[in-house]
Amino acid sequence: MAALIFLVSTALIAYILFGYPVLLALIARLQPRPVCKGAARKSVSVIIPVHNGARFIAAKLDSVLGLDYPPEDLEIVVVSDGSTDETDVIVQGFAGKGVRLIPLPRGGKCAALNAGISQTKNEILLLTDVRQIVAPDSLKNLVGCFADPAVGAVSGELLIRASASSDEVTTGLYWRYESWIRRNSSLVDSMFGATGPFYAIRRELAVPLPPDILLDDMYLPLAGFFRGYRLITEPSAKAFDFPTSREVEFKRKVRTLAGNYQILKVYPGLLGPRNRMWFHFVSYKLARLLLPWLVLAAFVSSWFLPPLFRIVALGLQCGFYALAALDPLIPARVPVKRLSSLARTFVALLAAAVFGLSILVVPPRSLWKETKIAAHHS
Repeated sequence: MAALIFLVSTALIAYILFGYPVLLALIARLQPRPVCKGAARKSVSVIIPVHNGARFIAAKLDSVLGLDYPPEDLEIVVVSDGSTDETDVIVQGFAGKGVRLIPLPRGGKCAALNAGISQTKNEILLLTDVRQIVAPDSLKNLVGCFADPAVGAVSGELLIRASASSDEVTTGLYWRYESWIRRNSSLVDSMFGATGPFYAIRRELAVPLPPDILLDDMYLPLAGFFRGYRLITEPSAKAFDFPTSREVEFKRKVRTLAGNYQILKVYPGLLGPRNRMWFHFVSYKLARLLLPWLVLAAFVSSWFLPPLFRIVALGLQCGFYALAALDPLIPARVPVKRLSSLARTFVALLAAAVFGLSILVVPPRSLWKETKIAAHHS
């Protein structure tokens, strides 16, 4: 029985981390579902929710105003969620360029998005965060995908800027892995949400957001998914973000995985026949929540294997975790640093999935943490 548990759990771990992403890429290559792009003219409302974003808002607005898109088809709204810094003053300085400020008392991102959506008028909503700079042709490339009537939401490609920090480099590598999976999901049919900092959605699909939802970028697009629309990514629509440390990424991952538990509660159809991508959801999103328990099962069952197998199995696992624990002490120039950094990132992912269960006992808003960017990146 111990051997069976060990084999099943290790096989599932390998499938989740490597097998499914490779299988998904193969399906995407053999049976792609292309998007019928076009040049249909559509009006767009750009909505930027922000809380204390004075450090980034001017550069953000400059990049939005520099979009290669007809100005008469564009409205730009900044929703200030109880900002106490210079955000509102800076935004008001752009009023002559057509930027509108909606100041609100502090209510959270969902309340800010609801206000922005309700106080704009155009047929496509571009929802984007304050930190990311958008490429001039990005909006045109996003909107072109809506020529396909099956497309409900389109995510841009979020690129992480280069960094000299090994922590930030590893975080960027992990994001590229996630982006690869998302691109292939999009080619097969749909993602299970959107790239929160930069995506567009049809206005008619924009349902009101509950105030305590952690993943607005899943809740909003999934409403369209269950109406039969596709949620896709457009790699040519680029936005550029600053790298973040492993500590910041861990807090974000706790919120994301806690949000996945929350999404299962509000969209139980994800686990049933209404989900036309049920196999992919189970293999990707649900499997990520099960991953720490599979790792625990593999470790515990290792103690009950025959002596030789027990020594090998425990030796490999303990060596892996020791490497992760020693990673902060290993200099960046040492070759083994790449392996130790990946090991540490994997352990952090496991811990985040466990900490995500806190959504069952704490108020959801307590899991929102400010994303801190190093001063040299501003």
